[in-house]
Amino acid sequence: MTENTEAQHTGTESTGALAQKGAIVTGSSRGIGAVVARLLAEQGAGVVVNYRQKAPRANKVVGEIEAAGGRAVAVQGDLTSDEGREAIVGAAVESFGHVDVLVLNASGGMESGMGEDYALRLNRDAQLAMLDAALPHMPHGSRVVFVTSHQAHFIESHPTLDAYEPVARSKRAGEVALRDRAEELEKKGVSLVVVSGDMIEGTVTATLLNRAEPGAIEARREAAGRLYSVEEFGAEVAKMATADVPTGHTEYVGGAAHFGVSEA
Repeated sequence: MTENTEAQHTGTESTGALAQKGAIVTGSSRGIGAVVARLLAEQGAGVVVNYRQKAPRANKVVGEIEAAGGRAVAVQGDLTSDEGREAIVGAAVESFGHVDVLVLNASGGMESGMGEDYALRLNRDAQLAMLDAALPHMPHGSRVVFVTSHQAHFIESHPTLDAYEPVARSKRAGEVALRDRAEELEKKGVSLVVVSGDMIEGTVTATLLNRAEPGAIEARREAAGRLYSVEEFGAEVAKMATADVPTGHTEYVGGAAHFGVSEA
């Protein structure tokens, strides 16, 4: 166990779809990432629960997974630093042997005091660097799941809220950069899936957007018909870890018709 690993649980032998597999879910101490981590553990995966600052939150998620008989470790790691990425991947390899599922969920850019280029460093550069750190430990058949928003995915054709545009453009840049690696990944037997969702009720981003532009969430809810909850969207992301879809597939979750896409 690495220095930054808070807890480990061997659990019982699982027969789930991800039995004997190792998973990393970035930004998983709360919100969507926490839901995804719990669901992957339910399927048998040993899960790295990653956090940047709030260890108690991550330990709570690990505790919930352990209480259900699963395996998890809580690991502090800032994705924008080499040390952070190395700690996350190192814990996965030491605890579970390899990285079969890499869920790139962590994102941001609306936080204050992080620097003008923080959104791009986190949403593009850190995503690629995280993939590079994990890839040597990803066996044939592994999957990368990149989590984004419709507002970012469709930013070139559909303008978004002014307060969110820098984040949207940086997340789109991250998606494009990852897709540029799809052929390389496929040669290694690693698939890439993108999950794009509408605004999600209860997320930090939705809260910050509504604070910056009051009424934004209500307006989007009315336009979309409804918005997914954190639990609902997290479940859709978790499904994509094992879904029978081709590499490069985009899974649209909620409200895609507004952007001219029919959801399956």
